[in-house]
Amino acid sequence: MKDLIIVGNVADNPFVVDVAHHIQLQPDYSDLISLKDFTNTEFCPRFILDEEDNENIGRKLANRQVLIVSTSIGFNTRNDLAMRSFLIARGARDNGADRVALLEPDLFYSAQDRGPRIEHGVTEFKRTREDFQKFDGQPFSARLYADLLKEAGVDEVITVHNHSRSVTNIFMDRLSGNFCNLEPVEVYADYMMASDVVKSDNLVLCAPDKGACGFVKKVHKELGNSETPLLIMDKVRKGERDVHMCVSESSPAPLEAAEGRDVVVLDDMVRTGNTMVECCELIRSANPRKIVIFITHFFSSREIRAKLNSPSVDEIVTTNTIPHILNRDIQGRLRSKLVVLKIERWVAQRILERMHDEPPDRSKPFYAVDMSSKNPRWRGQMGPLFSSV
Repeated sequence: MKDLIIVGNVADNPFVVDVAHHIQLQPDYSDLISLKDFTNTEFCPRFILDEEDNENIGRKLANRQVLIVSTSIGFNTRNDLAMRSFLIARGARDNGADRVALLEPDLFYSAQDRGPRIEHGVTEFKRTREDFQKFDGQPFSARLYADLLKEAGVDEVITVHNHSRSVTNIFMDRLSGNFCNLEPVEVYADYMMASDVVKSDNLVLCAPDKGACGFVKKVHKELGNSETPLLIMDKVRKGERDVHMCVSESSPAPLEAAEGRDVVVLDDMVRTGNTMVECCELIRSANPRKIVIFITHFFSSREIRAKLNSPSVDEIVTTNTIPHILNRDIQGRLRSKLVVLKIERWVAQRILERMHDEPPDRSKPFYAVDMSSKNPRWRGQMGPLFSSV
């Protein structure tokens, strides 16, 4: 793997460090690139190359692959981080890199996956006048982001659990098929079966809306029990933050299937928590034993912490795609019901499969568990892949 260079677009990002460690990159990534700012605040990255080589100036990254890792972290906004990635990619390309990839687990601008015109985005539903109106006057930002990444020199984008069909279509088109969406199906299924978060033989899986349905069905298949009921919800937005939840007419299982069972609700992200709480409150009316939500990208705002502290939610399982969530202060009042699965090893395995011929280590477990001692399940959880504060 001597041809692979892994760099972060900000210093001291633990997600980058751990991914590099699991890929067995020997030098620390901070020794491979300088992330400097001029006094006028302009960002200027510089790859730290062979200073003694005066013959290959501008080509010192020849025969090398560069993987840029970008997550929401620190004081940098997502806008700042995007610009930093553009410049690092351009720096790699202008110094001869054979291939440049971007690993952005929580893909920026992907929520803005359609625009105000019919040709702006591909959806699995027929767009209504109200849907077009919602984007009136806005840019089609997801497509612009894909265009800018390509122009900067990015050949491939790797992300985690993005369920927007429009985003997949945009990036596959702009990057000539070089878009990889890693879905944590095996991670979630393994945690359900290997831990005491739920009783895997007394389970109901729930999709909070039709957008999450495909992912939930994959987890259902991975669990390997065709008898596990599958519950699908529909949501009707009455306003920006007013959501009405009901069981979908296409749901294989009725709401009553949740009675006495452990219900797992799976989705890619929460923004306000309104939809998730409405879903869990409806499920609670069926008298389940426990309700656990699995959310891949967790934005821990004050609003979300307040909403998800609802008694309708017994426990929350997320990943560290947004590394801030590992901070107990960021977890706030949710620390007593929050579990974070650190997925750097799993991501590293998938990257090795995609970017290198050498077969990766597929042994389990491929994640580590981070849980506060405030969580009632904390006792007895200690082990080499477990951490707590």
